Amino acid sequence: MSEKNIDPSLQKLLDLADVKINGNRPWDMQVHNPKLFQRILAEGSLGLGEAYMDEWWDSEAVDELINRFLKSDADKKLNISPKIAWLILKAKILNQQNKIKAHEVIKKHYDIGNDLYQKMLDKSMAYTCGYWKNADNLEDAQAAKHDLICRKLKIEPGMTLLDIGCGWGSLIKYAAEKYKAKAIGITLSKEQARLAKKLCQGLNVEIKIMDYRALKEKFDRIVSVGMFEHVGYKNHYEYFNSTCKSLKDNGLMLLHTIAGNTSVKNTNAWLDKYIFPNAVLPSAKQITTAYEGLFRLEDWHNFGTYYDNTLMAWHKNFNDNWDKIKDNYDERFFRMWNYYLLTCAGTFRSHRNQLWQIVFSKTSSQRTYESCR
Repeated sequence: MSEKNIDPSLQKLLDLADVKINGNRPWDMQVHNPKLFQRILAEGSLGLGEAYMDEWWDSEAVDELINRFLKSDADKKLNISPKIAWLILKAKILNQQNKIKAHEVIKKHYDIGNDLYQKMLDKSMAYTCGYWKNADNLEDAQAAKHDLICRKLKIEPGMTLLDIGCGWGSLIKYAAEKYKAKAIGITLSKEQARLAKKLCQGLNVEIKIMDYRALKEKFDRIVSVGMFEHVGYKNHYEYFNSTCKSLKDNGLMLLHTIAGNTSVKNTNAWLDKYIFPNAVLPSAKQITTAYEGLFRLEDWHNFGTYYDNTLMAWHKNFNDNWDKIKDNYDERFFRMWNYYLLTCAGTFRSHRNQLWQIVFSKTSSQRTYESCR
């Protein structure tokens, strides 16, 4: 297929991003099906991703291709397809993150196989952005992230620490071992809970399968790492109200979340369908509006570019270990998972997505706080 056969509006977007069809640069698109661009025009980001899964196109550097599209704002210049319009309308009308729907992402993403995550992640099983300030490998970056959180929370021996959405327990394991905290982790994932209990065996750590909205106890410190993206804008206030009630008067809470530059009510259609059902990235405005009157802002730290490093490290691990796990998956999953990791890396490289760590104290708190980096 040559560029002469492409719709003029699409050709303009390709030119803006400096992407050539069947070019020889790593980020150029290699097109295998001439119907590709018709599919993109009809279905937007969903069609682009599904076409990649269907082997309609390839790129040696999908991450850089996405980075170039996003930096040029090419995605914003595409007309919204009927499918995408329906997704936007549905997000506005329905609460896609209610207690029933909250389990959908667990089934479709977090419970698809601990073997996959054990081969892709570092030894601690941390599935969130590492802190690469003084690190040159994934394991050190994740340990630095855990330590940064503990230092920001001013954790002392014997303090109770609640981790909302604790994953495989990497942070609470670290806090219990290094800072002697009494740590409790909650998750909706049975597979994560099963492995977390094994990894934290012998430590002052408790893992519970429960929704954050069912919390009744009070804690010295609360942390939530990579979970707020699943809360949904309709439930932001409920989240902060619940955590406020669960935090002791002079306690501290840290929120670690992926975020967007603008307020939205839906997510990328392809990610919603295949990777993170019902997830929506919060904006600064949505967060500050939701916690107003409940919490006092103590610190706001952005290190979103480190997610690029983290995702590319996961991508390498996944591909290096594919032969060890491929019997449990298929080739379409392999392309889907690579597309997920690489496109997300591109969103952070382009600064379209951010990674924030925000520290809160209660409005009634009398403490003086000084953060760290």
